[in-house]
Amino acid sequence: MTPRDAAAPEARIALLIDADNAPASRIELILAELAKFGVANIRRAYGNWKKSELKGWEAVLHEYAIRPIQQFDHSKGKNATDMVMAIEALDLLYTDRPQVFALVSSDADFTPLVMHLRAKGATVLGFGAQKTPKPFVNACSRFLYLESLGQPAEMVAAPAPAEPTAPPEPAAPAVPAAKKARRKAASAVAAELPPPPAPEPLPAPAAAAIAPQPGNVLRQDARLVSLLRNAVEGASGDDGWSHLGAVGTLIRNQASFDPRNHGYKKLADLIEAIQLFEVRRQGQAVQLRDKRQGRFAGPA
Repeated sequence: MTPRDAAAPEARIALLIDADNAPASRIELILAELAKFGVANIRRAYGNWKKSELKGWEAVLHEYAIRPIQQFDHSKGKNATDMVMAIEALDLLYTDRPQVFALVSSDADFTPLVMHLRAKGATVLGFGAQKTPKPFVNACSRFLYLESLGQPAEMVAAPAPAEPTAPPEPAAPAVPAAKKARRKAASAVAAELPPPPAPEPLPAPAAAAIAPQPGNVLRQDARLVSLLRNAVEGASGDDGWSHLGAVGTLIRNQASFDPRNHGYKKLADLIEAIQLFEVRRQGQAVQLRDKRQGRFAGPA
């Protein structure tokens, strides 16, 4: 599923959060990402809310209209959140019938659920940490690493630098009584003036997002290279060139993919960085061709 057109009806999204395996600090960014696809009418967070580890989620539930679902642990050291979350996802699939499910978790146990939801025609958007196992990532229609979403900067005061120790000053020469009187008068005037305004606190830099992977690293990713080459070939016309939009559509239909997981905001930026394709721009249109094909092809 692609971000919706402004004129298209808004898709209904069910946002289901595994609070035991997701940070509360990213919820605003997750909701902003979902707004590109539709409206998150259903918002639920699952966990054992008696645990101190979920205090961070408790602070944002009301602010973002998220309904907490309580689930006690059935056995020590093992939470039962994933089972309840899966059951409710299936219930929503056959009752409320949202077009999109957004699952926030880094737990691979949700992989069979994702496959079932997609088999029934639903789009599944996944959100999790970079440690998320690949089966869950690849099963989703689109999966975004939470680190790639960045983090809003917070206003904090910068720490004052330590002042260097000054060397001892030589003894000042004796000052005549008249000069002492003038200095005393000047000090009295200065004391009546308002103090200078304190400097504004400096914003802290935003948390580091995923750094763009260099071309040599991208080319070592056999799955990525195969995915891009197959899409470019599948979208190519008689002249061997493919339109970027058609390539993006084929990629989304084949696998879970988002260029931000590799540190690039747009697909075109990633394609240029990997240096495996010729890029031709005609106005706003971008066309691609595999460099291997260009070696044997005549002039375009």
